[in-house]
Amino acid sequence: MAAVFASKQGGTINVLKLSKLLYLADRESMSRYGVPISFDNLVSMDHGPVLSRTLNLINGCVGGSGAAQWDEWMNDRDNHDVSVRKKFTRADLDELSTADLAVIDAVWTQFGRMDQWALSEYTHKNCAEWVDPKGSSVGIEETTVFTALGRSGPEAKKLAQSVKVQRELDRVFSRL
Repeated sequence: MAAVFASKQGGTINVLKLSKLLYLADRESMSRYGVPISFDNLVSMDHGPVLSRTLNLINGCVGGSGAAQWDEWMNDRDNHDVSVRKKFTRADLDELSTADLAVIDAVWTQFGRMDQWALSEYTHKNCAEWVDPKGSSVGIEETTVFTALGRSGPEAKKLAQSVKVQRELDRVFSRL
């Protein structure tokens, strides 16, 4: 997802802008399909909600297979920007479905012209699941996101449980 957004930005993208676009893409996928694209952990930070593990990858704070995949696609953070490491085609994006790419395109169409500060303000005002962490970070439960997206309490809980199960399966199989 990061490589797609960075490519749409011309190859290099501000880290804060990227982190907001990635979050909004997961949120939009949850709205449309009941599942995120990344299955990352969601957290509130001072500048709005973010994907926790992805932000750690951007900041170079994670090792292992996740870091290797990040390094295959993205260059190291340079000041406040990251850039795409290689040119790619749709065929290279085999981990993203057509539906995932449609969500990414929709998020880019709606938010791509905004800078990082406008996106931060947007998420503060329009993502009801975000809470001010007062200089720290606070986890965001998927149930809260689904409720903010208009799902009923029981449906929000059922969808959130499904996301948690899939996330755990991903973790188990990534260790094999």
